[in-house]
Amino acid sequence: MKNIVAGREPVTATEFIELALGIDLELFTGSATESAMERAARLDVAYEVLADLRESEPETAAYAASLLRTLPLRTQTNGRRPRRSARRPATTGAAGSAVAA
Repeated sequence: MKNIVAGREPVTATEFIELALGIDLELFTGSATESAMERAARLDVAYEVLADLRESEPETAAYAASLLRTLPLRTQTNGRRPRRSARRPATTGAAGSAVAA
């Protein structure tokens, strides 16, 4: 079954939410690469949009307000996942090692 919202077929869950609610998620969540000035400008617009939503669509406004409290969206570079650094326990001794003569 295909999900079609407003005549468009969303590819991801994020697109589905954006089309269904009519809001841009990145406006409320931000970007991991935005500068302090960009963040301030984005938040100014987000709070104005939130004020309008509270009057017209209170449920959507509550969802948007919860998005403001989240961390910025992570952007993946070159389609690669960030590497995890894990320390392996040090192996000691020569247990199980043999040297052929």
